[in-house]
Amino acid sequence: MIIRLSKIFMVMAIAFFASLVAFGNITDYGSNFAFVHHVFLMDTIFPDATIKYRAIETEWLHHVGYIGIITLETLTAIICWIAGFKLLVARNESAKVFNKSKNLAVAGLTLGFLTWQVAFMSVGGEWFGMWMSKQWNGVPDAFRFFVTIILVLIYLVQPERDEE
Repeated sequence: MIIRLSKIFMVMAIAFFASLVAFGNITDYGSNFAFVHHVFLMDTIFPDATIKYRAIETEWLHHVGYIGIITLETLTAIICWIAGFKLLVARNESAKVFNKSKNLAVAGLTLGFLTWQVAFMSVGGEWFGMWMSKQWNGVPDAFRFFVTIILVLIYLVQPERDEE
């Protein structure tokens, strides 16, 4: 039972984290929008970088990108909360039933992983060269977030077995 509860609370911890991130981005839109704005503009990367042609200067696209990020963070939170409660309800069921009840949590954790790995690490970090910015580099934070999520996902998918 302790392992099942551990997995349940770890999924809920990711739900809590994603909730806080989404809440912060929604309630402090302007401050956090500045991050996305500068990453898209590529105005703080190395001055001689030859990838600056990738910059997006159209501000409404910055808002679309930021709203997309907030949407992914919010969906991650919602799916992980629902999945956590679904797992909590199934905690006393057979291993087969509990294992099947992990599917939504796998989906939520995967979405969270993809949000921080693809949106921040790949697109922001590599495509827009965010790693070159001293002020607007979110790569270390994104890495910490998606590694935490993937570790929870790996732990979660370890199959349960019924006690003999």
